[in-house]
Amino acid sequence: MDKTRLCLAIAASLSLGAPAAMAVDDVERIEVTGSHIKRTDMEGPSPILAISDEDIRNAGAQDISELLRKLPVSGTGTFSTQGNNSDDTGNGGAAVSLRGLGADSTLVLLNGRRISVSAFAKEIDTAFVDINAIPLSAIDRIEILKDGASATYGSDAIAGVVNIILKKDFEGFEVTGGYGDTTDGGGEEISASALWGTRGDRSHSTVVLDYFKREETLFADRDYSKSADQTPNGGPDLRSSAGNPGSYSSATIGEDGSILSDGNWQPDPNCPADLTVGPYCRYDYAPFMTSVPETERVGLMVLQSYEITDTTTFFGELSYQHNNTVVKGAASPSFSEFYMLADNPLFTSGTAVNPFPGEDITMRRRLTEAGNRLKKVETDNARGVFGVKGSISDWDWEVAYTYSRSRSNEYGLRGFVWTSELQEAINEGAFNPLATTQSPEVIDRVTVNTTRNGNSTIKAFDGKFTGDIFDYALGTAALAVGFEYRDERLEDNPDELFLRGEIFGTEATQAKGERDQSSLFAELALPLGETLEAQLAVRYEDYSDFGNNTSPKVALRWAPLDMVAFRASWGEAFRAPSLVQIGLGATQESPNLVDTTRCAITGDDFDCDPNERTVIFAGNPDLKPEESTSYNVGVILEPLENWSLALDYWNYDQDNLITSDTQYLLDTQGNNPDFVKREPTVNGVPGQIIEIYDRFLNLGGQNTDGFDFDTRYLWESQGAGSYVFSYNLTWVTSFDEVRQDGTERDLNGEFQHPEVRWTAALDWSHNRWLAAARVNYIGEMEDNVDAGAEGTVDSMVTLDLNASYMTDHWRFTLGANNLLDEEPPFSAADFMGYDQTTHSAQGRFVYGKVTYTF
Repeated sequence: MDKTRLCLAIAASLSLGAPAAMAVDDVERIEVTGSHIKRTDMEGPSPILAISDEDIRNAGAQDISELLRKLPVSGTGTFSTQGNNSDDTGNGGAAVSLRGLGADSTLVLLNGRRISVSAFAKEIDTAFVDINAIPLSAIDRIEILKDGASATYGSDAIAGVVNIILKKDFEGFEVTGGYGDTTDGGGEEISASALWGTRGDRSHSTVVLDYFKREETLFADRDYSKSADQTPNGGPDLRSSAGNPGSYSSATIGEDGSILSDGNWQPDPNCPADLTVGPYCRYDYAPFMTSVPETERVGLMVLQSYEITDTTTFFGELSYQHNNTVVKGAASPSFSEFYMLADNPLFTSGTAVNPFPGEDITMRRRLTEAGNRLKKVETDNARGVFGVKGSISDWDWEVAYTYSRSRSNEYGLRGFVWTSELQEAINEGAFNPLATTQSPEVIDRVTVNTTRNGNSTIKAFDGKFTGDIFDYALGTAALAVGFEYRDERLEDNPDELFLRGEIFGTEATQAKGERDQSSLFAELALPLGETLEAQLAVRYEDYSDFGNNTSPKVALRWAPLDMVAFRASWGEAFRAPSLVQIGLGATQESPNLVDTTRCAITGDDFDCDPNERTVIFAGNPDLKPEESTSYNVGVILEPLENWSLALDYWNYDQDNLITSDTQYLLDTQGNNPDFVKREPTVNGVPGQIIEIYDRFLNLGGQNTDGFDFDTRYLWESQGAGSYVFSYNLTWVTSFDEVRQDGTERDLNGEFQHPEVRWTAALDWSHNRWLAAARVNYIGEMEDNVDAGAEGTVDSMVTLDLNASYMTDHWRFTLGANNLLDEEPPFSAADFMGYDQTTHSAQGRFVYGKVTYTF
């Protein structure tokens, strides 16, 4: 079998289904993701998924996060802007996660080099490359290496590598305009791009200009998520216990103003009957919250090359992207943060009636008078690469400098309350918590605008030399050696009021860190016969903050017959602790936890059910790197000339996982004041939790394995065009989480870990017509038992269709994603009634695009 033809068949089978665009007769050596040594084809011993620009068009994706989220290999853990809310710490960002091992375990490269991580971490701890900073219009292809690659690329490549390659060789001018909208409301999109490329005698220039705007989608825009009361759908009532009117309880107030204890709760008598549930006056916050935020992006890329001599070429890349995101949330809630003393002026004057006469009271109350929360995030991503490459004798060489920066500014524009000022206004009788309206002057006094500023940079210098080193009886050995120096810095600075703990109704992080890293690497391509080849790689890295690491890799490819090839790879990988995980300052979060210490004694629902608890969380400068061992074994078949199949078994074993387990900490240290601060013990019963103190640790690990199956068949009909059938499956057979005490829990098939994902594709072309169909399948899974949800979350199947008509200069496209308007399957785990991490609530999205090329 011709190697190049087999390579292209397999690359296409691993893509979304479109024919590969590379010429079959092209024997020029190319560098493929996963190796520094150039090859005459893309086929190698490691599994690679290749996605061309035509694949992207056929997939109907409107941005890169939508594209990658539908791939079976990267569905679990990949996140977009869906689910951004006023409590999110990474609004506007999107990231890719391979194998479900997390966005921080997936290395994202742009033209083979690193990009700075987002200035704002996701969910406090996850450092990620914001793929929203890369417009689809600039992408020539995406190569996904589906095994560990720290021996080749260093830290973060535990799960694999996503290498996004830009259109650096484009010639001509192309302009594209697009419009799309959902049929269920919200999510209208407008896009435009211009691509220009020209070649001179010794130079080439490419310029890409891109614009994208998406209208917000609120939970109120979907029938199944418009209320946090999910009882009509078979779920729980998750409306907030902090309403307006509120709920009140007697309280004991300490000399410092802290609430030492509270008694039984009762709702305000004026609470509407439909909102009175048990002892609380409820509040339905869902209609006011963002499902997918309003987004606007504009970007510019310039790619330049110039032949200095016949053997030396200068190359440069410049890019800038500006993103705006607007996020909405319900008015700020208070859960026992505020109190009224028995001698409050409102009580003594008779303006308000104390629901517990003669006693101090505390309250659960929604600050609707301050308005619903509104945040805006502005992000600027800038990157420059300047390098020289050439050849000396039979050796190729390359050196380059990279500067990459991500800067974000977050502004809380409405609905954020100054805690101490509000308490003082209550004490003075200026703010009446037992009323539902307040004077504008008081609202101005107790509300503030918040700010948060972050900056993340990478400065790197790298170089490598590649070439053949010797001939021997079994073939020609090739070697690549190189180095890299990298300086990383990160700052995340909320405003002073937040740092003093005087803002409630929001979460933010404070982090600061810097490090430098030096590395040396080598790779050997060694033929072991006419049909057998080996890849040997090793990388040594030295970090300024935690020490050094050495990562090896061995890979083999054996093709005993023209129609059969076997491949296998083994390697060790690592992930350095992120600067956020090392340098995170004291940060407040509010996870749902069970107070097992009190539950065992009281049996009270509040103690025994998951409820919001205040956790003061911090980084840890003593963290060790995560380590992983992975291997892949696969077979590639071509039983017919136009039919290819690939089957791979993969296995990852990750240790020293950097994470936290606050519930385990609470279970084992519930009476230790160093970890859990409580109200005073009364009659032998430990008091209610005031604060929990936690930080990042190297806890346990995670192990996962499974199979990838890919097949592709090309049929050339007589007079009815060409048809390409493809099928891409990832089947996870285990996903074990190893906890701090050594116990294991298999998450496979549980919440947010479906066992099976697949995509089936059919592409057709005939004369000037093209059409593409995609069926996307996400398997069923158990609901979130940790959140008290039981049952099964059903599988989800969506159908994407599009068709195009082409002339010499024009391309007209009409398409629909989720054509049958499938709703996400029901989950009782959260108020919106579905799992935002796994399923999309976009619904049917209809779009059209027009492209003019000359």
